Amino acid sequence: MMVLTPMRRKMISRGSIVWLWMGAAACASSTTPAPVPAPATSASATAPTANYWVYVGAESADLVHRVRFGPDGAVVEKTFPVGESAPEMEGPHGLQISRDGKFLHMTTGHGSPDGKYWRYVLGPDTLAGPGIFLGYFPASIDVTPDGLYAFVVNFNLHGEMVPSSVSVIYTPTHTEVARTETCTMPHGSRVDPTGTRQYSTCMMDDQVVEIDTRTFAVSRRFGLAKGKEGPIATGAMGAHSGHGSMPPASCSPTWAQPSADGSKVYVACNKADAIVEIDAARWEIARRFPTGRGPYNLGVTPDGRLLIATLKQGGGVQIFDLATGQSVLTTKSSTNVTHGVAISSDSRYAFVSNEAVGAAPGKVDVYDLRTLTRVADVPVGQQAGGIAFWKMEPAAR
Repeated sequence: MMVLTPMRRKMISRGSIVWLWMGAAACASSTTPAPVPAPATSASATAPTANYWVYVGAESADLVHRVRFGPDGAVVEKTFPVGESAPEMEGPHGLQISRDGKFLHMTTGHGSPDGKYWRYVLGPDTLAGPGIFLGYFPASIDVTPDGLYAFVVNFNLHGEMVPSSVSVIYTPTHTEVARTETCTMPHGSRVDPTGTRQYSTCMMDDQVVEIDTRTFAVSRRFGLAKGKEGPIATGAMGAHSGHGSMPPASCSPTWAQPSADGSKVYVACNKADAIVEIDAARWEIARRFPTGRGPYNLGVTPDGRLLIATLKQGGGVQIFDLATGQSVLTTKSSTNVTHGVAISSDSRYAFVSNEAVGAAPGKVDVYDLRTLTRVADVPVGQQAGGIAFWKMEPAAR
């Protein structure tokens, strides 16, 4: 039976702090038409012939859910608690699954005094080892293709406006082997398909930072401030790294997503209501896509055809055809405060997490990327955020 309420009573929801901060951080108005509901479609036209699994974290409930979607719809197949202390809300935030499908890598953003990195054996969903402390508020996470290293941005949500870092973990031993200082409020960790470059954004410094995964050092930076877009010095950690006035962010990037072949990097400008496409070789802007309100997380289909953006403040999803650069769908989610996206390995389905507000349950929405329709949704715990695709298998006949 699915659990919708927290397994431990938390007196204060820090998740509401996150939402309020995000609303204040991104205040530009959108010029994109308002999203419209996803059109209804018949079950027979979209019924999958395989079963698909994703894991999603409920940050305000200290729960992780395993969701299965298949011919019979979407269902919460398993729920397990995370964290160590009943009085604390530790908050599962970033989730990623190794390419071999054996391990779930996860961060908790809160705790005593800070969050941790965790690794679970998938299937039995048991811990592979003890959690380890990282920096302040570990958030987005990604793993190299060989599964040996995890890159975690230390978002430092509740701290001073000073440069923070990216932690590098050697996953077999749960050992932090490097902590690379990058910028203020780093977010959106993603490793490119070659495994040689890791990208993250700087929400308060309007930057994208590239780390060489072989040296764990910053290799390139790209400025995203309006009118100043382009390469910047690798040591330039933004105005917040010094003293004096701090210019407001004009982009406030929240995600950096490499393309399927690694030749491009897509950056969500949460404040500017736009996605910027950066040519990774030339290190310059190639295209810019206007979006709905507040693009937050991004995903690219493995076949390289589509770009999916969650619209956090807009409570919706937007999909782009990467061949043409045109938006092919803008739609409202099944509930508000849309967060993360995970895409199936066959490029057929997108799984989108929605936080909701207050005590309302979060949800996972499922979109058919062939028909561009929402085909299922399922309630999960409060403040559903980090989400990762696990596997697909043929459905039993």
